[in-house]
Amino acid sequence: MDAHIRDLRYFVAVAEELSFTRAATERLFIAQPSLSRQIRQLEQSMRTRLFERDRRTVALTAAGAALLPVARQIITQWEDAQRAVAAAREDRILVVGFQTRIGRGIVPSITEALPGHDLRFRQVPWSDPTVGLGDGQADVAVAWLPFPGGDYDWKVVSTEERWVALPSGHRLASRDKIEFAELEAEAFVAMPVSSGPMRDFWLADEQRSAPAVVGAEAQTAEEAFEVVASGRAVVLISEGNAGLYRRDDVVCLPVSGLPPSRLAIVWRRDHRRRVVRKLVEEFVRCMCPASLSSCDR
Repeated sequence: MDAHIRDLRYFVAVAEELSFTRAATERLFIAQPSLSRQIRQLEQSMRTRLFERDRRTVALTAAGAALLPVARQIITQWEDAQRAVAAAREDRILVVGFQTRIGRGIVPSITEALPGHDLRFRQVPWSDPTVGLGDGQADVAVAWLPFPGGDYDWKVVSTEERWVALPSGHRLASRDKIEFAELEAEAFVAMPVSSGPMRDFWLADEQRSAPAVVGAEAQTAEEAFEVVASGRAVVLISEGNAGLYRRDDVVCLPVSGLPPSRLAIVWRRDHRRRVVRKLVEEFVRCMCPASLSSCDR
């Protein structure tokens, strides 16, 4: 299996910090267990250990030391390539990455606010935690937080309670509201491991007394709802998406005992196109017309 640019970024962060904790919390803004999993997968794909680690120290192996300058060079070359492609692309084309339906009346408003621009929407699978920004597929992304840090900025445009999607015949389907503690023993639909902190958030890992039971993994919301409808698992969703994905064989109910979810408009920090900033401003204006300060990062 070939390594991805994201894997190399993770490796370089750990190699420079010589600490999984600092790399995860201060450089990458992801959960440490997620970072550890990604590094293990990179080591498996390269068939060698890149770090020697114990409870107190982290050190590069000879293989890790050999990889570090090459990884830095590859990352730099990829970033140069992204900038070159963006500069060569017609400035009127704007691509918005998303993973779950945007809805909320936003698409027509944004399209009308940017006359003369070709606004395109691209659905990206959950396996890409950057929602298309990392490999240049998208200029901006509409994404649920937490989002990988370091190279990106964002503004929160909506805060929504977390709900649960249940098969229509589920024992709790007749309730008006469900305590999260009542769901802990259920099998859950999970995002792929590569989705990083988003997987942990939508499994509500921080609110659990024991690890989640993963009944299935899904690449998209549509796949997740098919799993729920089959009766194999349940899945946490946002309040807004409960209406967007309405179907007869699934029941969506509010869940108490969980902090809310946050929807954000995200962009690369090093973007050079003025129209990207204009697109961000229009998303914020359309989704937070009453108080822009409430939409700050």
